[in-house]
Amino acid sequence: MREKTVTVAKTIGFCFGVDRAIKICEKLGEEGKNVFTLGPIIHNSEVVRNLEKKGIVAIDSLEEAGEGTVVIRSHGVPPSVYETAEKLKIDYEDATCPVVSKIHSIVNNASTNNKTVLIAGNPNHPEVIGIAGYCEGANYIFKDEDSLCDEVIKKTGDIPVIMVAQTTFNLLQYSKCAEIARSFYSDIEVHNTICAATVDRQNEALELGMNNDVCVVVGGKNSSNTQKLVDICRSRGATTYFVEKSGDLESVMFKGVSKIGVTAGASTPTPLIEEVLTRMSELIKEEEFNFEEALEDSLKPITRNQRVKGVVTHINPNEVVVDIGSKHTGIIPADELSDDSSAKIEDIVKVGDELDLLVMKTNDQEGITTLSKKRVDTAVGMDFLMQAADEGEVLKAKVTELVNKGLIVVINGVRVFVPASQATLRRGESYDNLLNTEVRVKMLEVNPARRRAIASIRAVLQEEIAELREKFWSTVEEGKEYRGVVKSLTSYGAFVDLGGVDGMIHISELSWQRIKSPAEVVSVGDEVDVYVKEIDRDRMRISLGYRKEEDNPWEMLKNSHEVGDIFKAPVVSTTKFGAFVRIVPGIDGLVHISEISDEHVEKVTDYLDIGETVDVKLIGVDYDRRRVSLSMKFEGATPVARKRKSEPEENDETIEDAQQSDSSVDEAVQDEVAISAEPESDVVEEIPSACEIVVEEVAEETEEAEEAIAEEAEAEEATAEEAEDAEENEACDLKAEDVADEA
Repeated sequence: MREKTVTVAKTIGFCFGVDRAIKICEKLGEEGKNVFTLGPIIHNSEVVRNLEKKGIVAIDSLEEAGEGTVVIRSHGVPPSVYETAEKLKIDYEDATCPVVSKIHSIVNNASTNNKTVLIAGNPNHPEVIGIAGYCEGANYIFKDEDSLCDEVIKKTGDIPVIMVAQTTFNLLQYSKCAEIARSFYSDIEVHNTICAATVDRQNEALELGMNNDVCVVVGGKNSSNTQKLVDICRSRGATTYFVEKSGDLESVMFKGVSKIGVTAGASTPTPLIEEVLTRMSELIKEEEFNFEEALEDSLKPITRNQRVKGVVTHINPNEVVVDIGSKHTGIIPADELSDDSSAKIEDIVKVGDELDLLVMKTNDQEGITTLSKKRVDTAVGMDFLMQAADEGEVLKAKVTELVNKGLIVVINGVRVFVPASQATLRRGESYDNLLNTEVRVKMLEVNPARRRAIASIRAVLQEEIAELREKFWSTVEEGKEYRGVVKSLTSYGAFVDLGGVDGMIHISELSWQRIKSPAEVVSVGDEVDVYVKEIDRDRMRISLGYRKEEDNPWEMLKNSHEVGDIFKAPVVSTTKFGAFVRIVPGIDGLVHISEISDEHVEKVTDYLDIGETVDVKLIGVDYDRRRVSLSMKFEGATPVARKRKSEPEENDETIEDAQQSDSSVDEAVQDEVAISAEPESDVVEEIPSACEIVVEEVAEETEEAEEAIAEEAEAEEATAEEAEDAEENEACDLKAEDVADEA
């Protein structure tokens, strides 16, 4: 008879919270204090009895406490309990698990912000009662998907909610509940509050249930987290026994089985687990060994495609030797171990492992049976993939190969084809960087008969984007600030990804100074802080603002200069009526020709050169019209000397007449001149308001034309994508068949 194997879960024994609570109790006892626990310190009768022997007694209410210290257990309590303890002047020690305390903080903050709290858990469990006590507003407790739909969703309607879970809640069940809630509530926050140690225990229980004939779960009968481990093991097909102590074990539990798994709840002490394992070993040895049955099994013929079990006895460089309980030696070639070509033999199997195998051929003369592990894994994996496809489950997969028009991922030992059109979110993106990485996929097609499986990475990404978009449009409002990533640049602006939704910063909003291209300010991939300027919900468009008021050069001028200030400034341009000098970046002021020198100036360039730095006085600012007036004639100013002689101009008589005109003409001209703050303000006359209106109308028409062109281009691209999808799907079908044949 083949030797039985016992697999013990890695995550076993007290969790951090329980271990901390017990140590607090024992420390107080060692200090000579009378110690009471508000309720059993943990849900394990053996541990509670051992603590009672040390004088640590459980009480049901604070009123029962005598002289001493009350320990609040790791499950936590509502705020009212602390208030009662203060009122009764009871000394207490808080042993609430930090993970539970974090949940208290989450629900309390949500309640104060008028959000309804949904709690996944057992309504009678002390931890759940404590969490509900921190909810100042409406809260609902549900234990599974059905109660969520019938007792919560139907009662609340679509309102702002948050969802938390009891730390020991079933992880798979919570994921399903979260998916249901997200599909109903438009404004929802789902917090993963299940304890990390609980997640590890539940994942290990899944593996134990799948890979063993019998599972033994050790823990207190009233322990919530232990009961969930029992349910998980049973759900994977293993016969499961729930025991509190070694005396609960019987030899009949292990009769006729070869693979046994053992796990324990978070409230089960390590010594108790060791007692159970010792007793289990004794019972296994006591089981009868039937030599006749064993001999008969060894002489049974081995046929092709038969499923057998084998125990690894040797690992060679190119093959694995196994004992299949017959006169033949079992051999598994290296390429029949796994579909993952990068995996090493020693990482796949170990000596002593029991494997499910498929007989490929038998050579009676040589006494060798050639076996395959990966083909059994594929059959089991196909069943798993079919279920995942039916339920729309998101699966983790490893990318092992890049092939023509797609890539290959491995899921539960099955090679799955991902077409190029399903490998990335956007068509045409490179997916080379995915090789040897872990991705999340959804199954599109599973055909065990043809050994064909096709999956999509894109479907998962699209769902995530859709969820982000839905959340964004439900909360966006004008003036709201976001941090986004620059996605693309055009001649008229920059598009920013706000998290599933793109908004546009118009080029005029990128800088207070005039720029020719958005690339002067931002680059693709930059993180930028923006705010919503305008929302067009019908067309699903967002206009963004980027310029900050504190960067406005006119605000800078207001804070740095006053009328009457004298300062140095560079000449940036000249005209026949004066010179413009740069005051601050983005603002140029005009020195009228009459303000350059006490001499009569005929030509500005006879006195000033572009780039020259001059002393000027601020004599006027019109912030509404954005005009700045300057003078180089002021008390203490160095007179400006003439640099060169003017060339004679035509119509000398006309010019001479103009020079002889009254100085009031100069003042009239100065009033009419556009004293522009823009660098381009070398225009002599101000554009009439009627022209400005025409320019604005032309700009609006241009923008509408650009939008129409963009929409037409999007429509053409969508049509092209549909055609390409159809062509690529056909190619994918052919490729999947090729992959299946290769497999």
